[in-house]
Amino acid sequence: MGWFVKIERGIVDKEIFDSYVPSHKVYVEELIAKGHQAKTGYWGDFGGGMLLFKATSLEAAKAIVAQDPLIINGCVEYELHEWCIVVE
Repeated sequence: MGWFVKIERGIVDKEIFDSYVPSHKVYVEELIAKGHQAKTGYWGDFGGGMLLFKATSLEAAKAIVAQDPLIINGCVEYELHEWCIVVE
């Protein structure tokens, strides 16, 4: 499995965004339970955040991201990239 990164920027009011954070956390916990080694967080110095996770392919990563409540509910714009690790 390779690493993938969803880099996101919020596009709705904070109140709306925050209402979906609990379901986003549950979604990430489910990814962890399925072996995707997911991590999620936000940028301390500006708006937006990131989801780092493992998937078997770019297509699988796209399917995983499509299930994120922040995506489903139109809260963020995002980019999805495969992260190729050089040194571990």
